[in-house]
Amino acid sequence: MPQKVFITGASSGIGADLARHYASRGATLGLAARRAEQLQALADSLTTEVCVYVLDVTDSAALTSAAEHFVHRHGAPDIVIANAGVSAGTRSDRAEDLTALARIMQTNVLGLAATLQAFVAPMRARGSGSLVGIASVAGFRGLAGAGAYCASKSAAITWLESLRLELHGSGVDVLTICPGFVATPLTAGNRNPMPFLLDAPEAAKRIALAIAAKKRLAIIPWQMRMVFFVLRRMPNWLYDRLFARAPRKTRNTSD
Repeated sequence: MPQKVFITGASSGIGADLARHYASRGATLGLAARRAEQLQALADSLTTEVCVYVLDVTDSAALTSAAEHFVHRHGAPDIVIANAGVSAGTRSDRAEDLTALARIMQTNVLGLAATLQAFVAPMRARGSGSLVGIASVAGFRGLAGAGAYCASKSAAITWLESLRLELHGSGVDVLTICPGFVATPLTAGNRNPMPFLLDAPEAAKRIALAIAAKKRLAIIPWQMRMVFFVLRRMPNWLYDRLFARAPRKTRNTSD
């Protein structure tokens, strides 16, 4: 039986390629994003049933309304992917960058939480489904010039872990996906090296495989798992020496 999949941040990058991946398997899709024209163009290109929701994930009322519409029309989804995210280079000593910090936290943490929360009740009532949060390997250690983004992804990882414990035994799985570097508009302005860079279609394929395997925590690609292992165990004095002068992300916001 075809799956029902709801994806935020679906107008470009990983979200759009996840939509294409699931559409190719006949899934019924709910696609949400802010950019109406791009989102509709994607929906029109897919040969499966698609519900389009033009919204910002920081608007929890709009997310609730979209979730209610999708569930009323198709029933509880099998998979919900909270993929919407923004990034910016920030400086902690710049007061004006607090605005960027607020926007990043609202989207990457509160938006993710609101997306998944909107579907908890119908999925728990059915007793099955996967709630998926797209975090990042950037959430495991802080990077100079990316404090807001790293903090948001760290918070997302921890929130997802808490949700997983809360839903333990309900039949609803909570999965945390931590991609490394993926060639999307989000990383286009990066000046720092991006080892093991994946293109978005390949990243989407690997994410979908991790979701199908119901991995509680998936770090993609596998090489990044080795990087994670080393960095998490690196003593702070050595980490500081190696990364304090690393190239920093450009100070502008994109998504």
